[in-house]
Amino acid sequence: MGLLRHLQNHPAFLEKLYGATHTAVTTLQPIIERIGYERANRWLKGSEERTKRAIFDCRMCGQCILHSTGMTCPMSCPKNLRNGPCGGVRANGHCEVKPEMKCIWVEAFERSRQMPTYGEEILHIQPPVNRQLEGESAWLTMLTGVDKQTPKGWIGVTEVTVIGNR
Repeated sequence: MGLLRHLQNHPAFLEKLYGATHTAVTTLQPIIERIGYERANRWLKGSEERTKRAIFDCRMCGQCILHSTGMTCPMSCPKNLRNGPCGGVRANGHCEVKPEMKCIWVEAFERSRQMPTYGEEILHIQPPVNRQLEGESAWLTMLTGVDKQTPKGWIGVTEVTVIGNR
């Protein structure tokens, strides 16, 4: 087993790294604001992309939810599904589009069970991906709150009527 696969299969360790990075980034926010988010994005996104692509097969969606998906990137799903499997998961847990690949969501669920802090977040409904943020540093979109903003014309998750909650 390679080092990267070993890391992927130890989400509790990655969760701790995420927590430390989150703390560091939020602590540096005043400095980042002074530098300017656009300039900071140019500096950060390259290293963020290289690191996250190597470990998580990250697609730089700009709205990272790794901590909510068992430290498994849902954008690496061939269908880019952000809220769970498509319904075409094979009996062996593999993808219907790429039969040689284990379903991203099967991996995400299994890995989330090993995460003491964020493991339950896999049960949360995530908003659809805002494609306008692709290629941006997810850390900076998080700091600015852009990753949580609903683009004009979209209905937010909190506005969707759930049967039984009227």
